[in-house]
Parts: sequence; structure tokens; C-alpha cells
Amino acid sequence: MIPLPYSALDAIQHLSNQDSVLGRLIHTIGPYEGGLLPAPSPFEALCEAVAYQQLSGKAAATIYGRFRSLSDQNEALDPKTVLEIPDELMRSAGLSRAKTAAIKDLASKTLDGSVPHQDSLSPLSDQEIIDRLTAVKGVGPWSVKMYLMFRLGRPDVLPQTDLGIRKGIMRTYGLKTLPTPKEVITIAESWRPYRTLASWYIWRSLEIETNLSPQGD
Repeated sequence: MIPLPYSALDAIQHLSNQDSVLGRLIHTIGPYEGGLLPAPSPFEALCEAVAYQQLSGKAAATIYGRFRSLSDQNEALDPKTVLEIPDELMRSAGLSRAKTAAIKDLASKTLDGSVPHQDSLSPLSDQEIIDRLTAVKGVGPWSVKMYLMFRLGRPDVLPQTDLGIRKGIMRTYGLKTLPTPKEVITIAESWRPYRTLASWYIWRSLEIETNLSPQGD
């Protein structure tokens, strides 16, 4: 992993000051220990994100590993090579028909320049990158946001439709029902400009048993 392009300590201090419930969660979990996952290209990062859609981390990692084994794992994932892999082999690795089609379309759009190299994406705003990459069949905002958060290190990304985020907010804030994506946006407003790190802590909240709801405030 490589370090974040912003200060995690500054982000934690801001989040704790702005939201006492989130502050208690941060105190319970402890310092942020993550970083950015290196990716040779947007193509490879998005292939992985597509494979992980709507699956648990362990199951997705297994399927993605099988997919990667269809090509040389010691080399960066090559879009031309991926296009040459028969759909049946990709399906046998565990990829659904839709994910297979999405990865093939991603490969085609990488080769024709619709999906640019990372150096070309880096100067763009978050929304510009989302707009550019969601033009690929089967690549939705969630997949691009994972890329923004964990590959490019953008500090203020909120995956409001993510089920883990919604469950984590419901549990952390003592809500009786699962918040809608719009309600997640409202709750997270005070987290700006560090919604990425806040989201990481909300995901981690699902791993602990401490009740952090504001009922006792």
C-alpha cells in the first residue's frame, strides 16, 4: 500500500469535531491504518471492482483470482488479452454473464481510448471521472467510487448506495430502519471534505459490537 495523499490525522480530527457519534466510532476502532492499493491501470482496477459488485469480499476475491489466472498474473492485466478469453472460460471462473460482458466492454473501451490512462484521469474532478467511466457497460457509480477512494485517494467520496454503508449508519446512529441513499447523503453532510475516511469507519463499524448510537447524549 502507498500513503494517502491527505492527512488521515487531520481528517479524523475534523470528523470527530463535526460528528460526536462518528467520533466515538473512530475512538473505538482506533487510528486509520489503510492506504491506497496500487493498480497498474484504471482498466485493471475497474475489472476488479466489477468482479466485486454485489458479492462478499471473500467470494469476490476468489472469483477475481480465478479470472486473473486466465492470463499471466505476473503482468498487468492487458485489455487485448482479456478480449481474447472465451466468455465460457470467464463464466467458469465464476463471473456472471453481465459481469463478463461488462469486462469485455471495458477492455474494448480501453483499447479505443474511451477509458484513458490513469495520468489522464488524475487531473479530472470526481464527477468528471464518474461520468467518463460509467459510460462503460456494466460499470456503475459504485465501481467508479471504489476506484476513486482506494486507488486515486480522493478524500471526499461517499458511496451512498452501498449496503454496508447504509447498514453501518443504521447501526452506528441507532436508526430503526435502513436509511435511504438520500438520507445517507444528509447524515454525511457534516463529514465533508473527508467522506471517504468516514465511510471507511462506517464499514468497520459492522465488525464491532459496541453501541454508539446517540441515545445517551
